[in-house]
Amino acid sequence: MKSLRVKIFGTEYPLRSEDEEFTKQVATYVDQMIERIHEKIPDQPPLTIAVLTALNVTEDMMNDREKSHIVLQNINGELEKMTKHLSEVINDSGD
Repeated sequence: MKSLRVKIFGTEYPLRSEDEEFTKQVATYVDQMIERIHEKIPDQPPLTIAVLTALNVTEDMMNDREKSHIVLQNINGELEKMTKHLSEVINDSGD
């Protein structure tokens, strides 16, 4: 596990990570989201900005999770159709 420092909303945080590059990407994503929200509502205190950022990041994650679930359902449906078709072909060729 590696130690690294990331900067989010002007503050450095020491972190430990198995994957340094991934952790840096995550920190950059959070920092950019905080900056976007801060630009829209600059008079809000940092805690409010942080909570709104957490809500936005969670919404993104849950939307992506739902999209992945739908894609997986579609893939499973297609696999079931192919399996059924292959079974029919195999059974017909055996007659």
